[in-house]
Amino acid sequence: MTAKHLPFEQAEYDRRLSMVRTAMAIAGLDALLVTDPSNQAWITGYDGWSFYVHQAVIVLQDADPIWWGRRQDTNGALRTVWMADDCVLGYDDNYVQSTEMHPMEDLARHLDGIGVENLGVEMDNYYFSAKAFSVLLQALPNVGFADATAMVNWQRAIKSDPEIAFMRKAALISEKVVDGLLERVEPGVPKNEVVAEIYRDAIRGVDGAWGDYPAIVPLLPSGTDAAAPHLTWDGRPFATGEATFFEISGCYRRYHAPFCRTLFLGKPPDVLKRAEAALIEGLEAGLEAARPGNRACDIANALAAPLEKAGIERGARCGYPIGLSYPPDWGERTISLRPEDETVLEPNMTFHFMPGLWMADWGLEITESIRIRHEGSAETFCNRPRQMFVKP
Repeated sequence: MTAKHLPFEQAEYDRRLSMVRTAMAIAGLDALLVTDPSNQAWITGYDGWSFYVHQAVIVLQDADPIWWGRRQDTNGALRTVWMADDCVLGYDDNYVQSTEMHPMEDLARHLDGIGVENLGVEMDNYYFSAKAFSVLLQALPNVGFADATAMVNWQRAIKSDPEIAFMRKAALISEKVVDGLLERVEPGVPKNEVVAEIYRDAIRGVDGAWGDYPAIVPLLPSGTDAAAPHLTWDGRPFATGEATFFEISGCYRRYHAPFCRTLFLGKPPDVLKRAEAALIEGLEAGLEAARPGNRACDIANALAAPLEKAGIERGARCGYPIGLSYPPDWGERTISLRPEDETVLEPNMTFHFMPGLWMADWGLEITESIRIRHEGSAETFCNRPRQMFVKP
């Protein structure tokens, strides 16, 4: 058996597999096709940059999971999954981006050989295409298909203690990144140079925690561009009289702790100072409402009151679950912190409490990654002043 490089003890993977199988049984599934790389890693430990081609984990009720993917990636699977070597299957390279055959034809032969009758599929997924599903439908006419979108994601909502420990390490890296950018950003400094240092800090990590690549690249629009939440960077210099928000995350063993702060160069206008005060008040209220037994909507409503009083309308959710993730997203795509979501908060749920303000011609982000404690208000993973930073 190939030597393994697993981040967790076997008992942790056993716990996760049991939860997934219970959810499958409730849904009447004898097999689950997991194409989300975050869910694959969570169940099996698989870790590789191979999700740009078709790959999957097949979860069964009465046998160990099977990792299936491109043959050249099987060597990575053999070294990172907890299962025995015979649970790793690879398809030939001539399937890749072929106009004459599709990898799902190979997968269908394996599923048919196993005798799958009712198969759950992550239908609404970044990594599972309409073509992939159509090929499976044609190749497996006697199999019943069910939409299992987010079935595994929901099992990830409550983190284990080892997962929380990884997120705390990621938070230390997030703090290092923010400290570094606050020091380096000056008028005239090109944005790409600061981003290069962000990556240097993020990958070097801190004592006891090497840095992994985050699932989202640094986001740092300035001035009127900060009205757009998802702009990245270019070579233009930072300028006096502009606010820049920085949305970053440290990452350790694929676990994230997103963290956002805003920096103004010069003297900030009153509109930003009023927004900062309302946002901080809302953050404090939301953190106080983030208690076990309360609901996701309670956090959102607590945040909204000070903002509405200040005449600020957000019109967007203010947070989402976080943990183990791969590009293009560090959210878990289940719970949303918004007025309509009545999901009850439980200990060790973890969220990016993310009430960004994106107005017509300015933007402001001050956020916290949080853990729901067993009692009392939420723990913040990072420990830095909750404010808009100003450099004259």
